[in-house]
Amino acid sequence: MKSHEYGVTSQSDIYFFTSSPQAKNTFFYPLCVGHFIYEPYYHLSRDSYDSFLVMYMISGDCTIRTNLAEQHAVAGQIILLDCYSPHEYYTNNGWEALWMHFDGISSRGYYNMITGSSNHVITLKNNYRFQKYLTKIYETFQHNGTIKEASLSNDVSNILTELILDTSISTNSNSHTDVIEDIVAYINDHLDEELTLQQLSSLACLSPYYFNRLFKKEVGMPPHEYVIETRVHAAKFYLKTTSLSIKEIATKLGFHCESSFCTTFKNKVRLTPSVYRNSTDR
Repeated sequence: MKSHEYGVTSQSDIYFFTSSPQAKNTFFYPLCVGHFIYEPYYHLSRDSYDSFLVMYMISGDCTIRTNLAEQHAVAGQIILLDCYSPHEYYTNNGWEALWMHFDGISSRGYYNMITGSSNHVITLKNNYRFQKYLTKIYETFQHNGTIKEASLSNDVSNILTELILDTSISTNSNSHTDVIEDIVAYINDHLDEELTLQQLSSLACLSPYYFNRLFKKEVGMPPHEYVIETRVHAAKFYLKTTSLSIKEIATKLGFHCESSFCTTFKNKVRLTPSVYRNSTDR
């Protein structure tokens, strides 16, 4: 349907969608999607519009302002906003954009991961897949296509995943991200060995202090904690699916002795390995 918003040209269109209660509790879902051509000096300011906004800049430029920052966006860039908080965007020159307001049970987690809560303008190395998924959603409504909520959710998820995988806003270089991914793979392949901060940082060719900070930023926990969590997770699997003794599991997972393993396991799981093995918990 045609948009009647002031400052938007008559060629612009907008489509609204009301998701089912089940979808709201399970999926990502669009609230509205549109293709707008904004006239020069367009200005929108809102205290709140309960959703998140993703906008692809086709041409022109605009400025985004939140309570944390003011940023400028140009053609080819992507805007991601938390519209639950006060926000505004405006232009002196006009711009054209494909956009979608969306929400869902995991939306805020994705938003925080992508933006760091403050960087709302994103430049991708390659926009192709992002555009494809956003255009697919837009054209589903534009052409009165069959609405399948699970499919819509998958497309929104793909859009957000592209922003996570291909974003250039990370404060760490891609090479550092690759290093941490390699170390995580190394840890999972060497759980039976001693895995100290000094050893892992040496493998990463980084100082222990910087490696510890970088690992925590990328993974969400320090390397020592990640090693413990991974060992306990593996121990739970072996306890439930094999007949290995507790001592054998401890050795297999790099613990110095059975008592050390039992203490660590109980601290994390709140059960001893023997009690866990015989319980119904998974």
